Formats: sequence, structure tokens, C-alpha cells
Amino acid sequence: MAPSNRIEGHPVSPQPQKPAVLFVCLGNICRSPLAEAAFRVEAARLGLDVEIDSAGTGSWHVGEPPDRRAQAVARRYGVDIGRCRARQVTREDFSRFTHVVALDESVLVTLRRLRPRDAAAEVALLLDYVDGRAGESVADPYYGGDDGFETTWADVTSGAAALARRIVGG
Repeated sequence: MAPSNRIEGHPVSPQPQKPAVLFVCLGNICRSPLAEAAFRVEAARLGLDVEIDSAGTGSWHVGEPPDRRAQAVARRYGVDIGRCRARQVTREDFSRFTHVVALDESVLVTLRRLRPRDAAAEVALLLDYVDGRAGESVADPYYGGDDGFETTWADVTSGAAALARRIVGG
């Protein structure tokens, strides 16, 4: 008799889905490309096989590269994000990605509204993965000075490391 592909009436996937992480902010030109970059660095350091991308909830920057200040701070830390291009999050992203990660509370609300009922993606704030920072947003540096991008880099780096540890740990 062939082994059953059901456990307690639920189908069992032959293999778990490869981890895939989508970082989402408003315009996809500051915080989410920086989070994507920080996570790429951490995933490489850990040897984590994961798909990584970023998007925005709004469409006003679609096709544009990251903000020059975001590119500058990433370069200071040895990462080139100049080839990234802004895109808008889609309903299909909730099926493609295992983790859809919001950079602030307003983005999280939008993502929860956009998420299809049957989507399996985990939807959370980036800093929810960091001990003691649950519920906190990564500040949007767009309307401020260059120092805000340093703060954003620090936050997305700690969030990326915590999320990668969670994925590795199961």
C-alpha cells in the first residue's frame, strides 16, 4: 500500500516551500530596499537559501532606483543597491513569499487588507522579530537628513539578522 499523503484529513506537501521574504514600505525607494540589502548580507553570511525582494504599497516610484541617500548608506556598508527598481506589492506576493515583512504599522495595515484569505505568508513588522522591539516601526528617513538613513540601516540590519535566525531555526 502506498504511503498516505494526508495527516488527519489535511494534505501534506511533498517538500516545504523554500523561504522567500518580501520587505515592504511605502514607495520602495528607502526602507524596503535597505531591508532587502541587509537581509541579503545576513542570508549570505548564514548560507541561507532564500528568495529576497522588496516592494512598496504605493505606485508613485515604480521603476525608479532607490533614493540616492539609501544607496549611499548601503555603499558605506559594502552593499550596492543601485540596480534595484521600485515595484508595487501585489496580491500574488502573498502566495510567492513565505514572509511579507512591513517596515511600519501603516504598511502592515495595508498588507493585512490586501492579503488574500487563503494566503499562507506570514505577515509581520520587521522589528517584531527583534527582542524587545515588537510593534515598533522602522522610521521613514525620506523627509529627513542623511542621518536618518543611518538609523534606518541600523534598524533593518538588526531586523534582518533576527528574521534570518528565525528562518534558520525553523
